[in-house]
Amino acid sequence: MIIVSFLVALLAIGVPIAVAILAVTSWLIAHSSFPFSLVAQQTFSGLDSFTLLAIPLFILAGELMNSSGITGSIVNFANALVGQFKSGLAQVNIWASFIFAGISGSAVADTSALGRVFIPSMKASGYPPDVAAALVAAASVIGPVVPPSIPVIIYALIYPVASVPAMFLGGAVPGLLLAVGLSIYLFVFAPKYGQAREALPIRERLKAFLNAIIPLAMPVFIVGSIVLGIVTPTEAAAFAVFYALIAGLFILRSLKLVDIPGVFIRSMRDSAVILVIIATVSLANWLLTYAQIPQNIATFVLHETPNKYIFLLMVNVFLLLVGLVLEGTSAMLVLVPILAPIATTYGIDPTHFAIVVIANLMIGLITPPMGLCLFVADSIANVGILRLTRRIIPLFLVEVAVLFVITYIPALVTWLPNQFGY
Repeated sequence: MIIVSFLVALLAIGVPIAVAILAVTSWLIAHSSFPFSLVAQQTFSGLDSFTLLAIPLFILAGELMNSSGITGSIVNFANALVGQFKSGLAQVNIWASFIFAGISGSAVADTSALGRVFIPSMKASGYPPDVAAALVAAASVIGPVVPPSIPVIIYALIYPVASVPAMFLGGAVPGLLLAVGLSIYLFVFAPKYGQAREALPIRERLKAFLNAIIPLAMPVFIVGSIVLGIVTPTEAAAFAVFYALIAGLFILRSLKLVDIPGVFIRSMRDSAVILVIIATVSLANWLLTYAQIPQNIATFVLHETPNKYIFLLMVNVFLLLVGLVLEGTSAMLVLVPILAPIATTYGIDPTHFAIVVIANLMIGLITPPMGLCLFVADSIANVGILRLTRRIIPLFLVEVAVLFVITYIPALVTWLPNQFGY
């Protein structure tokens, strides 16, 4: 309990999660019979994985596509699809986020890229700035659920029983449901914001589709090649980088050679944040496993929880609370090694449970005080976290409703993977 309190205190005063975990685990090892060199050994072993290489590669591919100016083509295509409905610009925001999710695989990247487009344009169209920022942040949750997804790669690394192709396919329908849920909410409860636009002619819609064909094709190639067994996730990520580079330099011709060093710097910075957390948490997980803490927790839960439905309810409530104080990747690295084996014992499909966990923790990105997407959206809109939080509550509730739907109707996750033999 003292160790947990120390960790919580470090996080409360703003110490980065990786540094806090490293400090606590180093102190424990220094006061044990283990050699202190174990800190370096286990930290390095947490990064010694070929699969893990997919993370910086996917981040680099997303940065290359972002720098190629494909955001405008995605927005135009989404406008051609849904711009004519009530709250047209807000609807375009939701569906542009859904399409953009197939490129970045990161909620924070979606908030940053699309927020710089939609928040100013929605303000100019009469939307209150806090409404615009809340909508951008809420829609970004779709990003890590729809394939390709960086959290899926991390989950598979932690718990290899769940395969990457199955989870990629399993996230497609839940991601669509999140978009549909937010879209319905806007259509029913927010028609006062903005006006429906006149539907575009068929020729204009076709033109918008053709202009968006390059970003639309990228996730199809990536997910398709993995599902068909042609490449591994890491090889698919390398292909994504090559695809994005060729598209930006030679097809769209919007990416310049002078832009590439900056793209690599941003990608390395974002990758380093994730990889350092993975390295330090792997050390903590080794200590937890050695102390048999996951096994003891599993025994307690199995003894006290009568069935899998109550277990899933407990997991959802617990993870929603965890999302208030821990970033999604950190929470996943700490909790999945404990929760996933228990779920398997209850007979819960590993792919189903993985998507439930990922969707849950990604919703945490829009909940204060640690919601990264809230801070990114506020940095653009400059409306204050308190106002933004009040505006995002209804959107948060919509996403929680979708979460419980996919939790208790497993076929929404497992049907598509089953069609491909997973």
